[in-house]
Amino acid sequence: MAGVSTLGQVLNQVQNITGKQRLMEALATQLATGKKTQAFSGLRNDVLTSKKSRASFNSLETYMNNITNADRRIRMTLVTIEEIQSQTRNFSGSLIGLSQESVHQKGDVVYYDDPLTEIDEHIAIGMTSSEADVDLKTLQDLASKMYDIVADLVNTKDGEKYLLSGADSLNRPLTDTGTLDAAISSLVTQWKSGAISNDELIADLNNKDTTNNVDAISDTIVGFSAALSANNAGDLTVRASQTVEVDYTARANEDPIRDMLVGLAFIKNADLGPIADTYEPPNTYPGVPDQQGAPGATLDEMKENFFAVFNAVQTMIEGSIDDFDTTRFRLESSRARISDLKDSHKDTQNFLLSALDEVENVNLDEVAVKISTLQVQLEASYAVTAQTLSLSLVNYFQ
Repeated sequence: MAGVSTLGQVLNQVQNITGKQRLMEALATQLATGKKTQAFSGLRNDVLTSKKSRASFNSLETYMNNITNADRRIRMTLVTIEEIQSQTRNFSGSLIGLSQESVHQKGDVVYYDDPLTEIDEHIAIGMTSSEADVDLKTLQDLASKMYDIVADLVNTKDGEKYLLSGADSLNRPLTDTGTLDAAISSLVTQWKSGAISNDELIADLNNKDTTNNVDAISDTIVGFSAALSANNAGDLTVRASQTVEVDYTARANEDPIRDMLVGLAFIKNADLGPIADTYEPPNTYPGVPDQQGAPGATLDEMKENFFAVFNAVQTMIEGSIDDFDTTRFRLESSRARISDLKDSHKDTQNFLLSALDEVENVNLDEVAVKISTLQVQLEASYAVTAQTLSLSLVNYFQ
């Protein structure tokens, strides 16, 4: 009769049940988390694929966050520039209307006839009032308001950072120190006295380089920050990928904004008028005018010189409005480029997620079936173990 080793059977059964219990715990964790394992070491041969995919995914996420922040700033900058362009375009129409009208100065015309000649010259050499008519006064008031609007827009911020300061974004790009008005007043005074010509005045207004023109309206005079004036504010760039860095810089002292500010400051300047010399009775020509108008020996010459300069400033303002399109195109191009890169990053991330899913995730349906099968096996093992433990000589011989 063969012997019965219940101890060996029990130990073997316990080992079998313990293994199934561990497997059940692992399957339960997989079912709860959807992951094959809770540690990289559990992936075995796929651990390198998982780590590389995750590192690439996180790197792309950083680039996408960079792009999101840059895109927000570009959009805000575009809105700012478009608003400046829109506001000043309306003002430009008023400039055209004024240049097509008459003298724009109230009062009667002052004529000169040389008493030493028998010829009646009847030369118009000025007017009896320095007060501007409604159109000119309205235009200057509008220019003053428009200057303030443009200056405020130039100083637009994104949070604590200024949009138009380049990389020097924590410093205000434009401050009205009064030096621009003072410089223009000085130039206008020189022009009216004949010290500088129409062309020289126009060149001074258009030019910002004082190297060859000491009277040029430099960036410092306009009121731009020290970094912008010295051209060392730096560029705004975004690291959009491992190999691509996109520039989206827009500075307040670029020609369109600079020319717009100088043009508006000239139009609103208190010393610009009157257009023609004025003589408050009883003062009359050839006495010294009570207020000096544009340079010229006659009223026609004064009008011609005034509008020669006025129309040049009008052209400068209109040119700056058109030049804003170039700035907008540059920014839109940068925005389109980073948007394409962001879309590419999203596609790559989807691919990486697919790779991670393949090496890290489990099929929940398969896990559920395995758990169900294992439960049946465990119940059977428990039953066999219980039966083995209940064996005795009495039961054996029965």
